[in-house]
Amino acid sequence: MQTIDLRGRELSSSQLRTALPRPELDVTEALDGATDLIQQVRDHGEDALLEQAERFDRVRPEAIRATKSAIAAAVAGLDSEVRAALEEMIRRVRLASEAQVPAGSRTELASGAIVEQRWEPVARVGLYVPGGKAVYPSSVVMNVVPAQVAGVRSIAIASPPQADFDGAIHPTILGAAGLLGIDEVYAMGGAGAIGALAYGVPTLELEPVDVITGPGNVWVAAAKRAVTSVVGIDAEAGPTEVLIIADDTADPELLGADLLGQAEHDELASAVLVTDSQQLAERASAAAARRTVATKHSERAETALRGQQSAIVLVDSIAEAARVSNAYGPEHLQIQTADDDATLKLISNAGAIFMGPFAPVPLGDYMAGSNHVLPTGGQAVHSSGLGAYTFLRAQQIIRYDRNALDEVRSRLRAIAVDEDLPAHSEAVEARFAAETGE
Repeated sequence: MQTIDLRGRELSSSQLRTALPRPELDVTEALDGATDLIQQVRDHGEDALLEQAERFDRVRPEAIRATKSAIAAAVAGLDSEVRAALEEMIRRVRLASEAQVPAGSRTELASGAIVEQRWEPVARVGLYVPGGKAVYPSSVVMNVVPAQVAGVRSIAIASPPQADFDGAIHPTILGAAGLLGIDEVYAMGGAGAIGALAYGVPTLELEPVDVITGPGNVWVAAAKRAVTSVVGIDAEAGPTEVLIIADDTADPELLGADLLGQAEHDELASAVLVTDSQQLAERASAAAARRTVATKHSERAETALRGQQSAIVLVDSIAEAARVSNAYGPEHLQIQTADDDATLKLISNAGAIFMGPFAPVPLGDYMAGSNHVLPTGGQAVHSSGLGAYTFLRAQQIIRYDRNALDEVRSRLRAIAVDEDLPAHSEAVEARFAAETGE
């Protein structure tokens, strides 16, 4: 892994962002291609989806929509241990998601002047579950459960067809969908799938959705950007990333394991260790290198760890490490320091934060109860991870009686006249016309 030495340097936030490692990934470069694939689906529907499956997934599905009997068979065919793990994951994520639903509120501004706020779910969502280098039944759970908790009544899942299963969706993904009671699942992937969810495909009886969520590759991210004028999205997810803040009290072997655990995902995955201890940095780097040689996906992990997006960053203090982390805005942040809570107080930007040696990122990927669909590429500076709130809209309800309206009518008139919108005031005055004889 490369080393970036920031010790003794006073950098601004913008200079820090420039100094920190990032993968070479530009969604805009894929935008034209993704837009073209979406347009093909809009113009040619099911035929375009089948052609794209042959082109990108190397297989032509016999049917794009999974039948109810296929979903039931996938549930029945789940390995017993995998099923038990999925059921426990569902239980935990459901409990944590339920805490994310805001309570309604009622504010009385004056006698007879009331503003209420309620949270209404969108009617229909499309959930994307990737299926490239790995299969992610966990992403089915992470997408579906918060939507169900929010009260969404119509849910569709899209996942790429698998050449190893004659163009069908991977049975574990299909089984996870069945466990959650989802019976609308489509074997389609990439930008075309995002277009199909956004605009619908009549021959498949696929109706357009209101919100699209779920991780994917650069083509999926570009397609999400292309349809944002039509649907809501969670985020433009990029390669996964972890940033670890650690001092000399941390175990370098655990740090090496954590860096490797993230690098295993993808050649573009980012693994970053920020520490004020050069000795810890050297030992953690050696541990990661040793573990990489022995792991199943060693070539993929080594590419990620040696890439420009991964690094060990040396700083003068843990306070400076927190500043580096806030500038980076990591998807996953791990804190392993002498006083983790004190370090946490310095943190403002992160998708999810894992505290101490017994809360590694894979816990959040599967069993913590938190959601693993998180902002990447620095988007944690302004965005949240997926949750029940993703599928909710705040609506204000205004209740004023006659006296309450009368109390503010002169002030309302003053603003309306100042903005040269007299009919605004006239709409209010009309309610008192009988009294004034106008």
